[in-house]
Amino acid sequence: MSAQQPSSQSSLSITLQIVSIVFYTFIAFLCIGLPIAVLPGYVHEQLGFSAVIAGLTIGSQYLATLLSRPMAGRMSDSVGTKRAIVYGLSGIVLSGALTLLSTLLQSVPLLSLVILIAARLLLGIAQGLIGVGTISWCMGQVGAEHTARSISWNGIASYGAIAIGAPLGVVMVADYGFASLGIALSALAAGALVLIRNKPSVPVVRGERLPFRAVFGRIAPYGASLCLASIGYGTLTTFITLYYLNRGWTGAAYCLTVFGVCFILSRLLFISAINRFGGFTSAIACMIIETLGLVLLWLAPSTFTALIGAGLTGLGLSLVYPALGVEAIKQVPGSSRGAGLGAYAVFFDLALAIAGPLMGAVALNLGYSWIFFCAAVLSVGGLGLTLLLKRRAA
Repeated sequence: MSAQQPSSQSSLSITLQIVSIVFYTFIAFLCIGLPIAVLPGYVHEQLGFSAVIAGLTIGSQYLATLLSRPMAGRMSDSVGTKRAIVYGLSGIVLSGALTLLSTLLQSVPLLSLVILIAARLLLGIAQGLIGVGTISWCMGQVGAEHTARSISWNGIASYGAIAIGAPLGVVMVADYGFASLGIALSALAAGALVLIRNKPSVPVVRGERLPFRAVFGRIAPYGASLCLASIGYGTLTTFITLYYLNRGWTGAAYCLTVFGVCFILSRLLFISAINRFGGFTSAIACMIIETLGLVLLWLAPSTFTALIGAGLTGLGLSLVYPALGVEAIKQVPGSSRGAGLGAYAVFFDLALAIAGPLMGAVALNLGYSWIFFCAAVLSVGGLGLTLLLKRRAA
């Protein structure tokens, strides 16, 4: 018993160090979550623009995140992870100020919309900087051997923050108006900037830095597998409400809750499996579970079966990102770690970007049930590619 104690203490110490860093991811995604449920209504109902414009306003943030990933990776490698996060938090402060200005100019709808889109673009760039910076900082702090744990806790922080932020934003707008959103974003990010000032960062890793094109080429096979598997996540979160309505069911929110709970529990309980069994083996097992969950959603005769499918999908998807990420980051030197993380994240962003239009076209032509069949087929494609990568590595 005494021989195991140091290991336990060491494991707890590592987790606490990681949590102290991904705290900044939590703050960033709390700021992302606060307006996510209310801004579409603001653009459509308050400013008077169409639902398409409302969707483009929200989507502009994700496009900015996707395009900023290479810059975020290079910045983390060259100027340091802490400075990259500081720049990201500063961007959120400015985004909050612009969001507030947009609401004050509501009487001039077009100007208000342009300022709001600028705020969304800043928030998207900040998300890219902080997402890459925190994981790279964690790896530099606790070692590359804890890559899976670093990525997992970063994901828990981000998904947990959005789950808290979205309903909180609805309550804030109902009680204090839309102006409260901009104030909250700036205040939260400014508070985080105060806290990070005295936090010691890890030194920049010296050595030759690969061009981003070379890094992207090394990461691409692993990212492609991640993208194929992650389309199931984008499909479920985007279309589960419409799927339930199409089937004449109620309670789509419970489906999302079950998915989220299983996702987070899997990361908390099974993250050590990646170091124990390896990234490829863990990813393969998770993709099989995810595919089974998507098939159940496709064939679900009742809401009970749909809930089981959503739970299995969340359980499987949870570890795909960190499991493949462990193998992907091995392909680049430590001096280009930030660029590698940025390139890898591009593929997850891409999955979320294409899931909407792709599955929307499937639903339009085949019906909503078939979107989950198509997502399952793509997951099988990711599984096949992962098997090939495992064989090549062996």
